[in-house]
Amino acid sequence: MKQGLFALGLSIALSLMAGCQPQKNGWKLVWEENFDQTEHFDEASWSKIPRGTSDWNNYMSDFDSCYGMRDGNLVLRGLVNYSLPADTAPFITGGVYSRGKVGFSDGRLDIRAKLYGATGAWPAFWLLPENEGWPEGGEIDIMERLNNDTIAYQTVHSAYTHILGIKDNPKQGGIGPINRDDYNVYSVEMYRDSLVFFINDTRTFAYPRIETDKEGQFPFTDKKFYLLLDMQLGGSWVGAVEPADLPVEMEIDWVRFYQKEK
Repeated sequence: MKQGLFALGLSIALSLMAGCQPQKNGWKLVWEENFDQTEHFDEASWSKIPRGTSDWNNYMSDFDSCYGMRDGNLVLRGLVNYSLPADTAPFITGGVYSRGKVGFSDGRLDIRAKLYGATGAWPAFWLLPENEGWPEGGEIDIMERLNNDTIAYQTVHSAYTHILGIKDNPKQGGIGPINRDDYNVYSVEMYRDSLVFFINDTRTFAYPRIETDKEGQFPFTDKKFYLLLDMQLGGSWVGAVEPADLPVEMEIDWVRFYQKEK
């Protein structure tokens, strides 16, 4: 009897352990980041995003207060710039990317994160190609959230959508509901003939390769993309920032990349 109970207990424990593993039917986990470090993110996989001149990166900073590790999460913050008198930017934000370190193609990318809202907050998870310029190389927006919205946007960009302005043949993007007060999982599956997007495993939309005489419609194959995770503030799309709402954070629990089992 004792042996039988022990075997039963062992079976249940193993089943529970298996249930905790990141598995998906038909997919094989090939890379993951769990952000289990206690002080700093893993610099073998991630670098801080430098400042630029676009709406999305014009407040990026390497200031330590824009970054944190907490309870197995990477924390990225948007702050009023009280601490850097030599920096004339009114706000500073944190973001990391895998550029030159970890690349993704032909698979499924899942990101589990909790987003906190603020007027002017614009957190995003997205992919850019390693060795091509924008927009010709393509851009895959896995998640963009504005202000305190209860939806997230998922979009593709290319020379076809941006330079030629063809946004409805096929449809360029979609939206899906999110839980404002909890974690959500944002996903994209990258195939040779389509990109398929999900929020919490619910399909939001797909962007297919189509027959067209126009160039640059589907520049998403035969290349590696790097992942950007960033807290953005302000800009022509999201609007003005309300300083009283800051600081604002997002917590990224994990990133997982799968490829189809052969």
